[in-house]
Amino acid sequence: MGVLDGAWSWLTTESNWAGENGAWSRLAEHLYVSGAALALACLIALPVALYLGHIGRGGALAVNVSNVGRAVPVFAVLALFMVSPLRSAGYVPTVVALVLFAVPPLLTNAYVGMREVDRAVVEAARGMGMSGRQLFARVELPLAYPMLMTGLRSAAVQVVATATIAAMVGQGGLGRIITAGFNTYNTPQVVAGALLVALLALLVEAVLVLVDRVCSPLRPRRPLRKTV
Repeated sequence: MGVLDGAWSWLTTESNWAGENGAWSRLAEHLYVSGAALALACLIALPVALYLGHIGRGGALAVNVSNVGRAVPVFAVLALFMVSPLRSAGYVPTVVALVLFAVPPLLTNAYVGMREVDRAVVEAARGMGMSGRQLFARVELPLAYPMLMTGLRSAAVQVVATATIAAMVGQGGLGRIITAGFNTYNTPQVVAGALLVALLALLVEAVLVLVDRVCSPLRPRRPLRKTV
């Protein structure tokens, strides 16, 4: 039996999905860690990026500082946390490490999106008497929305793919399927775990693309039908 056939056999075996250590349980843990990290990263990065993009000052420095995090391996950050008092805080070290990993694309894309809004449009809105808040909500944010969603999709996929590191420090997630396969020299299980992570990342990407199309403020609206 080939590796791919073995991986398919593992994925289609019901017993591998059931129980506390089954794939469903690991999937729920993976989604919990990824969702918590992405939500926290959005709460940190987006307000800062949107505000700095709106006022047009300090954004370049913030982007450069956040991009420093891209040069530091996530596992190295996690290893530092594991020798600190946070090592016994459950998923906290993993979530914090993933937040540091997710902030740069969120902050960079949101800031760039705000600054790339056509200045002529902004000045025209000001000339119409819009206040700063109205300008932000009705002009800048809608026009920056595509770049903001690009950053969100990029961060989400990266977080889902990288959340497997939780298994390296004994936490849950789909990474536990992979590490268990390594520990038992079960290559088909390793491949099956990797396929689950890849499929989850693709599914998250697809969902966010759908959300983007449905919620985009730039989406063409159907004209109202006239009634006689």
